[in-house]
Amino acid sequence: MNRRNFLQKASLATSAGAVLPSLKFKNPVVADKVRLGFIGVGMRGRNHVEQALYRSDVEITAICDIDPLSVQETLSMISKAGRKAPAVYSTGNEDFLNMVKRDDLDGIVIATPWEWHVPMAVASMKAGKYTAVEVSATVTLEESWELVDTFEETGSHCMILENVCYRRDVMAVLNMIRKGMFGEMIYTHCGYQHDLREVKFNNGTQAYGGGVEFGPKGFSEAKWRTQHSIDRNGDIYPTHGLGPVAHWLDINRGNRFTYLTSTATKARGLHNHIVAEGGPDHPNAQVKFKLGDVITTVIQCINGENIVLIHDTNLPRPYSLGFRAQGTEGVWMDDGDVIYLQKETQKKHSWEPAAPYLTEHDHPLWKNFEKDAESAGHGGIDYFVIRGFIEAIKRKTPPPIDVYDAAVWSAISPLSEQSIARGSSPVEIPDFTRGKWKTNKRIFGLNDQF
Repeated sequence: MNRRNFLQKASLATSAGAVLPSLKFKNPVVADKVRLGFIGVGMRGRNHVEQALYRSDVEITAICDIDPLSVQETLSMISKAGRKAPAVYSTGNEDFLNMVKRDDLDGIVIATPWEWHVPMAVASMKAGKYTAVEVSATVTLEESWELVDTFEETGSHCMILENVCYRRDVMAVLNMIRKGMFGEMIYTHCGYQHDLREVKFNNGTQAYGGGVEFGPKGFSEAKWRTQHSIDRNGDIYPTHGLGPVAHWLDINRGNRFTYLTSTATKARGLHNHIVAEGGPDHPNAQVKFKLGDVITTVIQCINGENIVLIHDTNLPRPYSLGFRAQGTEGVWMDDGDVIYLQKETQKKHSWEPAAPYLTEHDHPLWKNFEKDAESAGHGGIDYFVIRGFIEAIKRKTPPPIDVYDAAVWSAISPLSEQSIARGSSPVEIPDFTRGKWKTNKRIFGLNDQF
């Protein structure tokens, strides 16, 4: 984060205070300041810290991480921003339990390895804090139920930080769907198609790429993420694709997932990468990877829509989430950025560039906060996901992506593993809302909220 960019961003954050009152928020501000703590301040955690530092309505009270370098870099960021140094919790894996007890925390942001998400989120919720947890929120089906049960017992909100829900084109399509421009929704396609071989392996230094080490010898995500590819065979990272699609189809709010089937290809990509980078005699060339290179999951919805969800991270390929929204009146596809609307497209059965439509139907959030978001990570969407969490705390309202979303989107991972293990047989998807999906109202992407 260079200082010039920080000062520009800080200025924008201050000016955002003047923009907010002009929007007709349904719920007024209750708290002018939000006191945040961060559990996990590695590379992803520091992205969130950076966004918090841009806001004059946020104080960072405490941070927690067992890595001394991550702690030091975070303290340096906070100092350079001219902010007061937070309390630091770094004494062993369980020190987060001490941090969540603090009275000067309104919300806690969790960005740690996946297996720690639920223990940390549950501790935070039981301490009465608003809780934000990175994706995927849970690893097992039992953990999804534990998140829901903890919320219902404590009333403490939990938001999954699924930032792709705020991607600009995805929100424009959401806007168009809600205007009825695609007619009745029938089918969606999505996924996580991203060559992560240089994230799962490294050369033993603090830089991605060029090596084949992971686990204790790895750096950052390579220390833990690669192990999931050894131990599991299923869609282990579903929410980047599924979150936006769930909003398009009103999942948990008038609609729900009912069952899924999953298939897996053979596993070759990670082994081939090791051999190519480290040679056939490298010890890691003997590792057996369980995760199929391409996992395909088909989800049925109770209202009759289908979702095809792809996980593809171990083969060489360009990045794509493969979005497709299709209804009775038209279709939009992310790959190629094309659209066909039966009532508007000039030439029958011909694609048109989607950009003019997406610009015309840009979501109000992006129209109002484009300048604030322009320097944030992932094309600006990191600004919106943290903003949604902070605004919920300030207004004492449910977050725009709630615990039921976190539970069911993340549950696709273990359920897909079950389906594959059973020969791609159908697996029922639990109703984590316990019937409330029938009456729940939309909370995400509302023009008068966040």
